[in-house]
Amino acid sequence: MVTKNWPKFPVLFSLYIAQSIPMSFFSTVMPVIMRQEHYSLESIGLLQLIKLPWIVKFFWAPLVDNHARSGRLIRRWIISSELFYAAVIVAVGFFDLQTDFRLIIFLIVIAFIASATQDIATDIFAIHVLKSHEKGLGNSMQSSGSFVGSLMGTGVLLFAFYYMGWQNLLFLLAAFVLFAIIPLMVYRPKLKIDEEERKRINVFDIFRFFYNKVSLKRLLVLLFYYSGIIGILAMMKPYMVDLGYNVKEIGFMSGIVGTSVASVCALVAGLIIKRLGRKVSIFLFAVLNILAAGYFFLISMNTPTVVELYLAICFIWGAYGLSTVIIYTTSMDVVRKNSEGTDFTVQIVVTHLSSMLVAIFSGRLGDSIGYNGLFGVEVLMGLASLVVLFYNYPVKLKLWK
Repeated sequence: MVTKNWPKFPVLFSLYIAQSIPMSFFSTVMPVIMRQEHYSLESIGLLQLIKLPWIVKFFWAPLVDNHARSGRLIRRWIISSELFYAAVIVAVGFFDLQTDFRLIIFLIVIAFIASATQDIATDIFAIHVLKSHEKGLGNSMQSSGSFVGSLMGTGVLLFAFYYMGWQNLLFLLAAFVLFAIIPLMVYRPKLKIDEEERKRINVFDIFRFFYNKVSLKRLLVLLFYYSGIIGILAMMKPYMVDLGYNVKEIGFMSGIVGTSVASVCALVAGLIIKRLGRKVSIFLFAVLNILAAGYFFLISMNTPTVVELYLAICFIWGAYGLSTVIIYTTSMDVVRKNSEGTDFTVQIVVTHLSSMLVAIFSGRLGDSIGYNGLFGVEVLMGLASLVVLFYNYPVKLKLWK
């Protein structure tokens, strides 16, 4: 049943679009251009380091938790971060991609700090605004919004880059970011946050989340759950370049078709979780990750046909869309009172850190043993994630209901 307070869902949807469009654009345009300039796969894998602010954002998550102590303050954090984010993107547009590459990378990192701060505040907003039975659908909005942002950044904007050029496209990108925060400026929910009862937390509280055995087992899930597909996603575009596909074809096949499938699957995931429950869903989606990696392994034994490659792209992106929703939903289930933003952030940071390491490792591995060997290793990683889930299964947590 749809709640009367339905505007919360499109607000969450738009906020996650706002943060994901630029990140997707920068992390997609760079690898394609670098591969066309004959950079090694290892160098392209190292480009993932521009996402470092999203890895270390847990260090300032307590700061946001301590100061986002009311609905008004939470909204202020989100809007201020997005305005700064857009301003830095505009600044990037005044520099040349070929001659000012290092400076552009530096500015992108600054922009990602603002984006990561917005993400922390948005997660706090989502945790407070969503009721327990709404978390599946709410996280579907979150994941779907992120994938629509990826659709714009990796597909539409990559395609537009071919025609518009660097500067005009960066200005358009900043406009997207500003437009996406309009729903929040209109929506003013009354969040039930008792400011007097909220205890201040510090950076050491980040690590207290993993002080018990149950949380340590949770850590293993966060580390391994995406491992069977993330290396394929990181190297898929260079793989397509090496297969002979051009920028426009890659933008359409992976950026538009692939992320569209991920967005739809993210929406469907909320319904599946509501129907089957957390436990069944997390196992089901893990199996789909293994099957997606296995299909890439099979088609890479020879040069895949266009149809085979389309199916593989849809399979891997669809599996990723399902997986993100179950990880976000179960992460929201286990946050502690007073440190909602910090606890959720540290869990998602673990997945980002794991994904970044796998992406870097996959570049080196791809250079060493080729794409087929890399995809085979990804299948084994997926099986390892399933073993971790079985290890967690006997633990009776609220999230295993």
